[in-house]
Amino acid sequence: MITKNNKKTIRSWAFFDWANSAYNLVITSTIFPAYYTIITTTKEHGDKVDFFGRTFVNTSLSNYALSFAYLVMAFVLPILSSIADRRGNKKSFMKFFTYMGGAACIGLYFFKLDTLEMSIILFALAAMGYIGGVLFSNSYLPEIASEEHQDRVSAQGFSYGYIGSVILQLICFLFVLKPEWFGIADASFPPRLSFLLVGLWWIGFSQIPFSVLHDGTPQHDKVKTNIFKDGFSELSKVWTQVKEMKVLKGFLVSYFFYSMGVQTIMLAAAGFAEKTLKLGTAKLIAVILIIQLVAIPGAMLMSFLAKKTGNINVLIMVVLLWIGCCVYGYYITNEYQFYSLAAIVGLIMGGIQSLSRSTYSKYLPVDTKDTTSFFSFYDVTEKLAIVIGLFSFAYIEDLTGNIRYSIIALASFFMVGLIFLVILRKIERKEPAKL
Repeated sequence: MITKNNKKTIRSWAFFDWANSAYNLVITSTIFPAYYTIITTTKEHGDKVDFFGRTFVNTSLSNYALSFAYLVMAFVLPILSSIADRRGNKKSFMKFFTYMGGAACIGLYFFKLDTLEMSIILFALAAMGYIGGVLFSNSYLPEIASEEHQDRVSAQGFSYGYIGSVILQLICFLFVLKPEWFGIADASFPPRLSFLLVGLWWIGFSQIPFSVLHDGTPQHDKVKTNIFKDGFSELSKVWTQVKEMKVLKGFLVSYFFYSMGVQTIMLAAAGFAEKTLKLGTAKLIAVILIIQLVAIPGAMLMSFLAKKTGNINVLIMVVLLWIGCCVYGYYITNEYQFYSLAAIVGLIMGGIQSLSRSTYSKYLPVDTKDTTSFFSFYDVTEKLAIVIGLFSFAYIEDLTGNIRYSIIALASFFMVGLIFLVILRKIERKEPAKL
């Protein structure tokens, strides 16, 4: 068993965010989107690409690939979390997804236009590795921290992630901006080297939490049935409990809708900026670095405000800011407007992720033993939201030929989430709640 609130354990757990956030920054947010958009935009075909005989808008294809990855994981994770709870081997699954994601990033070193199909597949596999690792990492939160410390510990994890990813990003930044310092003549080499470094960083630093976190306690009292059926029966059991808990149910409904907006913006923002503003790799990296640096105090600020005013009140404020960002994003026409938008997004990005994770953890029943199953339900909720958000974003761009309309559509998701948060606050006022 893990001793709760142990500083070494918490610090080691936080290093998993340090390790895998490099993927989130370099692959989904900066260098990969810029590199991908540039090499898939040609004089002959514009922004259209051929993928196994079918033509797509380049940014739509990458968003469809991510949407597919999240959809697959939404169905696979319940099964795996059930196995992990039963066998007590969730750290083994963390390792599997980490190595798969890291290896896929290493494989992206070979990404050029003539390897587009294989590279898109590796891009999707890297996303799956990240998604799977995060689920099993999240499930440790209620085990390593008592309820009163979960906001702080969750924020610590995100802060480690931002710091670690920024350090690697700066290293990659040197290769991309100053290739002549290293005698690099091939313009495609610095981005591809960055993908290789992400894989090595991800796998390497993950050894810190792997060396400290336990595998879990096998639950021998569970009836051994078909694992595929059992995985979804675990979700069904969790949903049965959730339905009886008005506050937790209300939060999950809200989380589902605002996650469509938050996660889609995080995954598609770089492609939007490159396509509409032509920022170029250097400026795009600088913008994302600003976001990451601002996100660190942002996560801590949200944790502080939650103690003062309550988690739900802070989430309402943050979702309102996200709606404003969507509207502002539709109208931006120059890089300076994008910089100001990036600063606001950075401030609220880490905060809403960190606070959402700790809010859910706090709402769980005190005697919960199947934390992996509960966090699997949380992750499936998020993944299905991402699938809908990314697919909508890509489909609207394909349909209209204007990526700005996709941004406005995201605002509607935030509005629905906001409505449910307001309803949740009223429920909390009528009935005793944890927060």
